[in-house]
Amino acid sequence: MKKRFINRNFQKLLLEKEQSREVAQGFINTVGIITEDTFDNLIKIKQELEEILEVKNTKIYSFRPYKRTQEVSFKHFTEKDFTWSGKIKQPSFKVFVDEPFDLLIGLFDTKNMYIENAILRSNAKFKAGISNVNQQLYDLEISSSKNGTKLFFIELKKYLGILNKLKN
Repeated sequence: MKKRFINRNFQKLLLEKEQSREVAQGFINTVGIITEDTFDNLIKIKQELEEILEVKNTKIYSFRPYKRTQEVSFKHFTEKDFTWSGKIKQPSFKVFVDEPFDLLIGLFDTKNMYIENAILRSNAKFKAGISNVNQQLYDLEISSSKNGTKLFFIELKKYLGILNKLKN
């Protein structure tokens, strides 16, 4: 039932944001990544991205399904971190989503209402992600799989270079 309420509010917010969407101009200095916990090595992903895009201090948050036995983590979020209206209630995750990143990367390849909601609510200036998930969320989509993150980052760098968003 909670999913239905969140989905309804998600659709309303998606329409609002789509009508007022502006693609930011300027270079990319700050990067955030929202992903699934199923990715094997988040530290390796962070290092690859920082090396390929030549940025520093990338921040990552990952979604993992809620389990009572798990400890609360400041690098993970669950479905319990959302209110019935889809707003984020966990303070550290809310700070992450409210941060005005120059680039936010949605690194997940299957539909996930909670990750999509977080990306939609993000204050990031430019959003990129894996195609075939939800094209309304991103300014740039790249065809890839979660197994090919290095290839994804290389393609991302190529397109960001074309869009003149990288410092040379």
